[in-house]
Amino acid sequence: MPQSRVLNVGVDTQVTWPNSETLVQFDRYRLVLMPKTKDHAQSIHIDLYANRLTGCAARTVINRFLSVLAWCDDQFAVLQDGWSGNPVPVSVPRRDLAFATTHHWIFDRRISPSDEIRRALALYREGRNAEATALVSYAVLSYFKIVEIRHPDGAKAKRWIARNFTAVCGTDRDDPELTRFIAACGGQAPEDYIYSACRLAVAHASVRTPSDADVAEEIERLHTAASMLRRLARLMISQELGVSADVFSGD
Repeated sequence: MPQSRVLNVGVDTQVTWPNSETLVQFDRYRLVLMPKTKDHAQSIHIDLYANRLTGCAARTVINRFLSVLAWCDDQFAVLQDGWSGNPVPVSVPRRDLAFATTHHWIFDRRISPSDEIRRALALYREGRNAEATALVSYAVLSYFKIVEIRHPDGAKAKRWIARNFTAVCGTDRDDPELTRFIAACGGQAPEDYIYSACRLAVAHASVRTPSDADVAEEIERLHTAASMLRRLARLMISQELGVSADVFSGD
C-alpha cells in the first residue's frame, strides 16, 4: 500500500528458515521472511504502517517471534541491525564488519600469574562478545562480576561503584550514553540502579525488577547499563588489578 513503511532487520540464526521469500502470520502481525544468500543475510521484514507499530514495538514483536522459533528448534536466533522506511521489504546485506590492521604489529604480553587478573580478562572478553552478539543481559552480568572479584558483597560493590562512578563519567556532560543512563536511573543513585535494576534483574526472575529480553525498550536500557558497567570494569582492571592496556607492555 502507498503508506507502507517496512522495517528490514537481519537475523543470525540456525533455526529452520524458509528457502524463499515467505509471508508469515504471527499472532495478529504479518511478517516477511527472506533466506540467506551469497550477498544477503537471513532477514525479517514488517510493515510498520499496516501492523500499526512503532519501530521499537516492531522489534519486540520480531523478538517474540524469534523466541518461539529458538524454543521450537532449540537453536540460537539473534536479531541484528536494520532500518525502516522502504515501501516494500528489502534484502539485508550480509554483515562485513570493519577491522583494524597495521603493518608493524608489536606484541609482548604474558599470561598473568594472578588468578584475579586471568578471571577479570576472561569476563571482560565475554562481556564484549555478549554486547556484540545481542546477549546484553549476559554482558551486564559479566562486567558486574569483574567488580565482584574484589568486592563480592553487594553492599561493598555498590560502595565501590559510588566512589568511582564520577571517574568513569569524565567531564563531558554531553555524553549521550551518560545522559541516557542518568535518565534511566530516575531518582535512584547510579549504584543502586546498577545493582537492583540491572545486576539483580538479569540474574534472577525478580518480581520487583522483572527483565524481559524480548522487549526492545528493555534491550536498549540494558545496552546503556552495559556501556556504563564496561567503563567501571575497565577502571577496576586497570587501576585495582594493575593491568596495562598496551599489547607490548611485557606484562
